[in-house]
Amino acid sequence: MLNFILKRLGLAILVAFTVSFISFSLLFMAGDPAVALAGETASGEDIEALRTLYGFDRPMLVQYGEWLFSALRGDFGESYYFRLPVASLIVDRLGVTMTLGLCGITFALVTAVPLGVAAAIRPNSIIDRVALFLSVAGQAMPSFWFGLILIVLFAIKLGWLPPSGASTPAHFIMPTIVLGYYAMPAIMRLTRAGMLDVLSSDYIRTARAKGAPEMRVLFRHALRNAIIPVVSLAAVQMGFMLGGSIVVESIFALHGAGYLAWESIARNDLPTVQALILVFSMFYIVFTFLADVLNAWLDPRMRSS
Repeated sequence: MLNFILKRLGLAILVAFTVSFISFSLLFMAGDPAVALAGETASGEDIEALRTLYGFDRPMLVQYGEWLFSALRGDFGESYYFRLPVASLIVDRLGVTMTLGLCGITFALVTAVPLGVAAAIRPNSIIDRVALFLSVAGQAMPSFWFGLILIVLFAIKLGWLPPSGASTPAHFIMPTIVLGYYAMPAIMRLTRAGMLDVLSSDYIRTARAKGAPEMRVLFRHALRNAIIPVVSLAAVQMGFMLGGSIVVESIFALHGAGYLAWESIARNDLPTVQALILVFSMFYIVFTFLADVLNAWLDPRMRSS
């Protein structure tokens, strides 16, 4: 198990360095950052002065090396727009996004996994059809439209929940439903497919033939193996929720890291954009690494891969 963890950790570190270089390079491939900062009406002298001031005239590898060395120490530079350290900006905003992401993935798992299991136990039943309807609706329904419907119904019409803000737990209920509902269809379908495949296995028939209780067969034998791909999918979905929550944060006025990313892109705030890309990428890598370790614990056969 230790060798498996070390190999996966080394791969995660290699991916992290690769992602950091690609994300840093893409921002410069999109155009001259000095021109973007100066604006279309700036003179050539102003553009050249900005290029020298921020070091854009140096080789890109030199800029990347200095940026990466500073980033490893937690220093992402100063925001061009907010005139504040980028690290402090991200720390101030990240709590909202982390809370929203954790609540969203918890809501998705708590609802999708039981529905997927129930649909697999009774295929073509009413429960199976309801799960299929929720899955199709979740894929077809835009997040911004679903969020606006919830605001109109529960905030304006009924007055049960606050429409915006992040000061109380009640402010996160509707954003959690919107964000979690987007992840539900894939988790539900994967759980259902995995359970159907496992329930038709020989060892499940053997366990039932030996008189094992049905609940033990379902949850100890079947679900343990069917849940393995769901763990990997949940890790990817969690990373997506943290990095892609900008729409939900905008609708419900949650000024988290996702909304900060939109602000930084709109204002050509390169240091903040670079740092956010790196931070969100690290979330993907860390969650994927943890999912691999958990899957290896659930299925010892994976440890030899």
